[in-house]
Amino acid sequence: MAKKRALITGINGQDGSYLSELLLEQGYEVWGILRRNSVAETQTSRIQHLRERDLLRLEYGDMLDMASLVRVLKASRPDEIYNLAAQSHVRISFDQPIYTAESAGMGTLLLLEAFRLTCPGARFYQAGSSEMFGEPAESPQNERTPLNPVSPYGCAKTFAHHLARQYRQSYGLFISNGILFNHESPRRGENFVTAKVVIGALEIRHGLRRSLALGNLDARRDWGHAKDYVRAMWRMLQHAAPDDFVIATGQDRSVRELVEFVFARLGLGDWRPYITSDPRYLRPTEITHLRGDASKARTLLGWMPTIGFEQLLDEMIAHFEPIVAGRRR
Repeated sequence: MAKKRALITGINGQDGSYLSELLLEQGYEVWGILRRNSVAETQTSRIQHLRERDLLRLEYGDMLDMASLVRVLKASRPDEIYNLAAQSHVRISFDQPIYTAESAGMGTLLLLEAFRLTCPGARFYQAGSSEMFGEPAESPQNERTPLNPVSPYGCAKTFAHHLARQYRQSYGLFISNGILFNHESPRRGENFVTAKVVIGALEIRHGLRRSLALGNLDARRDWGHAKDYVRAMWRMLQHAAPDDFVIATGQDRSVRELVEFVFARLGLGDWRPYITSDPRYLRPTEITHLRGDASKARTLLGWMPTIGFEQLLDEMIAHFEPIVAGRRR
């Protein structure tokens, strides 16, 4: 029996790397799209272990170059397409709104159109975000909660979400939207708050810095582990029918609680003398509270998170500890 083929955009990101591993474990042939640039090794660091074993087929392409997308789709002939490519940092989206809208919004439109024209029998996953809810009127948020984005990133993802639904309804394509709440891992970029707090606290413990500047400590988020969330992506495309699914743990914590846990875990005592407030890290429009209801995914997909908040942070601490310790040399 021939192997299933999957094509992943954003394969070099946190989610793309974990999804690649999951699909390879399931016996897939995995293809990925990379945008050509001058820092190739940095660009593929999260998937380098898979490249060294020659387990991935990587093709150069660009989400804003439809010809390149068509070329890769024709070459890979995928059974499943996972669209994970985007500028995904919310605060940065205020500084780079046009690039964010192009990568997350227009890039999705071009990929959907290329998919429709070249391989309409494939199944398509579109990566959405809890940021599409903005400051929601109800908590927790589910698939019926109105979308009300308040950042360029949230707006771009909402555009992509509605496009995916429109293509599903208009052309009868198998397209599922995942509305994923915050999910982290040791592969998270260092400018995201979970990694920033873990690395900053480790640097304080090792005497590499005296303080850590953060933004809104009162913001509450529903944090899960990326490994769990890519499993949900895969299950969406194994389901009998395409649909929209919220993926979340159902538990929320503040940035302050995140800081308290990490500093306590590292034996640093009271965290307050070390944390400063920097307006550069505040968003022009803040979202104070996001918490998801993944009941639909539990019922229809049999999906549940398996890695809790504390285990996630312990894993991140263990990963970054030797890296930070090495900076002392």
